Amino acid sequence: MGYTRSIGEDVASARISRIRRILAIILGLNLMVAFAKLGWGVATGSSAMQADGFHSLFDGTSNVVGLIGMGLAARPADKDHPYGHSKYETYASAAIGAMLVFAAFRIGSEAIQKLSGDAPPPTVDRISFAVMFVTLAVNLVITVWERRIGKKLKSEILVADASHTASDAFVSVGVIISLVFVQLGYPKADPIVALLVSGAIIYTAWGVFKQAGETLSDRYRIEPSAICDAASGVDGVLGCHHVRTRGSEAEVYVDLHIQVDPGQTVAEGHDIAERAERAICDAFPNVADVIVHLEPMDTYQAAKTAREADAGLA
Repeated sequence: MGYTRSIGEDVASARISRIRRILAIILGLNLMVAFAKLGWGVATGSSAMQADGFHSLFDGTSNVVGLIGMGLAARPADKDHPYGHSKYETYASAAIGAMLVFAAFRIGSEAIQKLSGDAPPPTVDRISFAVMFVTLAVNLVITVWERRIGKKLKSEILVADASHTASDAFVSVGVIISLVFVQLGYPKADPIVALLVSGAIIYTAWGVFKQAGETLSDRYRIEPSAICDAASGVDGVLGCHHVRTRGSEAEVYVDLHIQVDPGQTVAEGHDIAERAERAICDAFPNVADVIVHLEPMDTYQAAKTAREADAGLA
């Protein structure tokens, strides 16, 4: 048995096209923000502002990685990849996490050097604050918009990229605080804030890695009991166990065992299994494929189902 949801190439293609379009728009905004902060940071000698600018530049690079990843994920299933290429979206989100770690290392190492040396204090003026507040506003708008659409489309790459941009907003807040302290006569606040910001970026990277790891390690996506509830609602299904789910949040693959009356014919059992597969797809819109293994409900099978139920696995 086996039932694959007919999502349609047009629907899948539209989802990927929308994700790529969003990434392209955000790439342009991130590059604008990055060059504004980098340029003024170099002009004023602000380590924190330059660090923030580099972080925004990495945001732009992550958008490029996302565009490449989605281009690969858009390819249809083939002989070598019978499940399709959707995990390339997850690989791209993991790559963004790695870039966050690199950005944190660069910002942190430069901050440590400035703390241990006698670097001249940065110049702080009204333009510095104007640049930071405007770019902060842009980052906040990007973060909210991208995360909302990412959750709606169940896109790991958009959610990861939104986390990347959110970390940039945290950096900008830190830079504004450091500029205030520098203006008050505490020049060491600049590298100290940059060091704290690098820690915040590491924390963000951990969240990105965790989400990608759930998909790549085939962590379950739907509670087995919920799958069994959907299957058990079909007439003729007497038991359900050994439920497994895997995939991304947007594309879940399910396999399970159901039990039917031993007196059923092969054709009758097959019909029950197909109806159970369709019921699961109807109950969970993110399920792309279901495979049911059919078993007779005898004493042995009943014991198996009971054991898994007691263990919380069904």
